[in-house]
Parts: sequence; structure tokens; C-alpha cells
Amino acid sequence: MQRRQGRVSAGLLLLLYQISQVGLQNIPPVTLGVLALNVFLFLNPVRPLAEVCISVNEAIYNKNWQRLLLSPFHHADDWHLYYNMISMLWKGIMLEKKLKSVWFAYVIAVFSVLIGLVYVVLEFLLVKVLDDPSYGMSCGVGFSGVLFALKVLNNHYNPGRVSTVLGVRLSSKYACWVELLAIHLIAPGTSFAGHLAGILVGLMYTKGPLEKIMKACAGGISFFTDHGRPRDYYSDYYGHYPGYQYRPPRNYYDYTGGLTEEEQLERAVLNSLNERDFGGATHNSERRPYGFWFPPEHSEEEMRRQRLRRFERR
Repeated sequence: MQRRQGRVSAGLLLLLYQISQVGLQNIPPVTLGVLALNVFLFLNPVRPLAEVCISVNEAIYNKNWQRLLLSPFHHADDWHLYYNMISMLWKGIMLEKKLKSVWFAYVIAVFSVLIGLVYVVLEFLLVKVLDDPSYGMSCGVGFSGVLFALKVLNNHYNPGRVSTVLGVRLSSKYACWVELLAIHLIAPGTSFAGHLAGILVGLMYTKGPLEKIMKACAGGISFFTDHGRPRDYYSDYYGHYPGYQYRPPRNYYDYTGGLTEEEQLERAVLNSLNERDFGGATHNSERRPYGFWFPPEHSEEEMRRQRLRRFERR
């Protein structure tokens, strides 16, 4: 590895300051790991940038496919690192809580490689369509393609939001396209194809088959593919003790009946009132299952007899 020479850069110091303001304890583990990896490789690059960037010539003609793994995590300078990692910080905090850490790490890994592949395909098409070999030599590095894909995911999971781009308020579902054009106009040296590749991969996940393919490739491992279900930490802890017999946790819907929080509250109040009216559980009654129950229909005569029995007990 070749260590960067010179003093610590202003962009890196500002990034570390922003992270400290958020607090390490408030950053989910995978997001924090991605930040740490990018900072580490900025200070200790595996190879010079010219040997890790991805291009048509290097990927297709020279068969340097390892650059698909290296290029997203190397940055041209400290401000390139700063802007990308600040964006990763906020997107990661929101998305990792939504997707859960294991699945979010899987998404980051797949997106990092797939965006590089789509980028190479786009640049190759430009070479052929425009008959311009310079696109084949265009070499890209940085995490911004992954960030554009994560932005598509974030807008997908939070519909109806409004974003501001260059002072213009617009629906978030269009924000990534406007940012794509705005960044290219403001900073022509940035990789338009790399950013576009990120958007396309994000759409492949939210609108296309990519999410289903990723689940299929995960091999049916429940804690990996079922990223919406919380993990049962108690079974992991007590399972180390001899004689402990693990029982699968009850389904959430066994407790809630599939009701919303408001409906659960309403049902709980009705159940409480019904318990009071029917005199509570009797010795002859069956034990009710966990969760919300719906009282059986009673005739007026049966309800009258139950009320009389309640008053007799008093």
C-alpha cells in the first residue's frame, strides 16, 4: 500500500468533525464501517488512482476486473471524499434502520460491483455509438455512483417528500435526475455515466427484478433474506446454556391480529369492556390465545345471566 504523503487535509478534518457531531453511537454499524473503510483507503490507498479506477479499456480489454471492487472505495482528493461520505452518513443512517444492517451491507456490496459493470456498459455504448475511443479511456473512481443508487432507494421508501435542488423545490422522485444534470453542469469533470449507472441500478432494485434476484442468491437464509423481521436476541443468548430448548418466536400477527397501532388500541379497550361485562374468565371457559380476541355473540338472555352471576359473586 502507498500511504498518502503530507499533512492531514481540510476535507478529511471536516468530515471527522461532522462525524463527531453526529456521534459514533448514533451511526449504524454498516454505515460506520463504510465510512471507516473509505477514510482508511484514502489515507492508505491499495494502489495509485490510475491503477484502481475502472474504465472500458481496463475492464474489457485488459481484464482488470478487480477494479470493480477497488474503484468505489478510492477517492481523488479530500473534498471528493468529504462530499461522498457526508452523503453516505445521512443516507446510511436512514436506510440501514429501514433495511437492517445485514441486508444493508449486502445491498452496498452488490451495488458497488453492479454499478461498475453498468458504468462500463454505458461507456462502451458511447464508444460504439459516437465512434469516440476517448470514452473507453475514461476512468472513474469514488462512491458517488453507489450514493445515487441509495438516493433512489431512500426516495422509494419515503414517498411524497420534497427536495430542494439549487433552490428549486421538487418531488423527491425527480430529485436524483435533476441532481444528475446539475452536478454535470456545475462540475463537468465528474462522471456522468458513473452517476447515471447508480440511478439505473437503484431503479433495477426498486422497480425491476434486482431485489428478488438478490433474495434468491442469498440462498434462503432466513435472517439474511427476511430483513424486515427483528432478530431474536434472547434465543441467541440463552441457547448457550445446557438444557435450554429453543422455541421459535411467535409470529407478530399472532399478537396483533394484523391490526394497526390505532386498531390495536381500540380493540384493547373493547376487550377490557367486554371482560367487565362478561364477568371475566370462568373456570369452564377455554384459555384465550395471545393477542387480540373477538368476543362471541351472546343472546340477551345469556348476557343477563352472566351479569346476574357477576353480582352474586360480589
